[in-house]
Amino acid sequence: MSKKFAEYSKFDLSNVNKEVLKKWQDGDIFHKSLEIREGHPSFVFYEGPPSANGMPGIHHVIARSIKDIFCRYKTMKGYLVNRKAGWDTHGLPVELGVEKTLGITKEDIGKKISVAEYNAACRRDVMKFTKEWTDLTQKMGYWVDLENPYITYDNRYIETLWYLLKELYKKGLLYKGYTIQPYSPAAGTGLSSHELNQPGCYRDVKDTTCTAQFRILDPKPEMAGFGEPFFLAWTTTPWTLPSNTALCVGPNFTYVAVQTYNPYTGMPMTAVLAKDLLNVYFNPKAADLALTDYKPGDKLVPFKVVGEWKGPELAGMHYEQLIPWVNPGEGAFRVITGDYVTVEDGTGIVHIAPTFGADDDRVAKASGVPPLMMIDKDGNRRPMVDMTGKFYLLEDLDPEYVQEHMNAADYDPWQGKFVKNAYDATKGEKDETLDIEICMMLKAQNRVFRIEKHVHNYPHCWRTDKPVLYYPLDSWFIRTTACRERMIELNNTINWKPQSTGTGRFGKWLENLQDWNLSRSRYWGTPLPIWRTEDGAEEICIGSVEELYNEI
Repeated sequence: MSKKFAEYSKFDLSNVNKEVLKKWQDGDIFHKSLEIREGHPSFVFYEGPPSANGMPGIHHVIARSIKDIFCRYKTMKGYLVNRKAGWDTHGLPVELGVEKTLGITKEDIGKKISVAEYNAACRRDVMKFTKEWTDLTQKMGYWVDLENPYITYDNRYIETLWYLLKELYKKGLLYKGYTIQPYSPAAGTGLSSHELNQPGCYRDVKDTTCTAQFRILDPKPEMAGFGEPFFLAWTTTPWTLPSNTALCVGPNFTYVAVQTYNPYTGMPMTAVLAKDLLNVYFNPKAADLALTDYKPGDKLVPFKVVGEWKGPELAGMHYEQLIPWVNPGEGAFRVITGDYVTVEDGTGIVHIAPTFGADDDRVAKASGVPPLMMIDKDGNRRPMVDMTGKFYLLEDLDPEYVQEHMNAADYDPWQGKFVKNAYDATKGEKDETLDIEICMMLKAQNRVFRIEKHVHNYPHCWRTDKPVLYYPLDSWFIRTTACRERMIELNNTINWKPQSTGTGRFGKWLENLQDWNLSRSRYWGTPLPIWRTEDGAEEICIGSVEELYNEI
């Protein structure tokens, strides 16, 4: 016979909770649990610090409950478990929140408000919800030392980071690099690969794409004789076309020359593209139509393949600059080869803008192709797009450079235009984009073969929720790739629950590890303790406040 249990209909869990908390507080149980284990083996817990510039939420309760389980388990096993609380006082959330409160942007710092005033505002703002956090910590019975927390803006904490950074520096694991990196114009800073891989950062977006026509200057005999000869190159970012300096073909693909007509203008032309993608751009039903029978507006556009080459046979050919606003210098506007070209989409010919793509930058450097860089009024080399995500204003560029290297009259109508509507406070999602404007310009010039909408996966900033750009930046990196194999080896010794986390998301991240972009182009944070001479010939890394005083 089953046992019958009494039903307690008035069982008040909230009241029980209060009774337990009162007993713990009256008896100072947390501290006693430490005192009675003095001399026992030690287990130290440093809390991954929350930020007190925002109210705590239920997700913090869940995370802290999990943390608490491990500390209580170790306590029950006889360990002396010191639990160190902490406060995360730096980072984008703090700065963006303060900028919103003050009604400013990053560009206003140093103009409308001094850096010192801005940092003081951040310092005040970052701890404003400490009372609410402390109250929650006590009410949920989370045992942690709140009386002696570590605080990331505290000079003692910063000095500890300086020490660690110098140790990395001495081992050659901290270096400065000028590379193409994920950059958030909305936040005004570069992003690490870890930040870019936060859940939800990559999302499907529908953008205007185009297949641009690059006029060939030194065509092979088969490419000449029927209209003008063009290389066809597809891009999902038409706004990068003004920064084009090369075209890239695959070393193992076959390319064909096709006599046909531009579907928009009806003008005769000879198009060059990958053979594998011929049927993507030309309807097989039109293969037998006579070129001479075509009339502009016909649905079926005739075509005829007249030549065939391997990718390397096209290398070194030259083409006319598509959008001649800026002269990038010697060595540009030629065909190169690259191992990352595919025939899964596009034309098998990749438009190369070295300033806005890591792969573009890599293959361009390998082939001696220059990036398209401009000179600002301070003498710095800059890409065509500024740090806010818009084409540089002529007034912000060096006047002598503009006169000698730019077609200012053609560039003028485009200056100040944002490359993404998300960066422009005056525009919405339904407004015409810069991509569309550029495509329409090329269409009018008989320089585009196809314009269409395309859904693709694009990264967004984890804090501003706006698109990122790939952008040339000076940053400091920790050479994590030097330790990749060892970290993979250690990861395989961890008893992950579930196992798929260790072998899946985290394991794959380790396998594809990139050097850690440590520095941020912001004002409120740990200052990097590195000083360099203007020419970069001398450099020193400081590891402590005492060392800083001695150097001064």
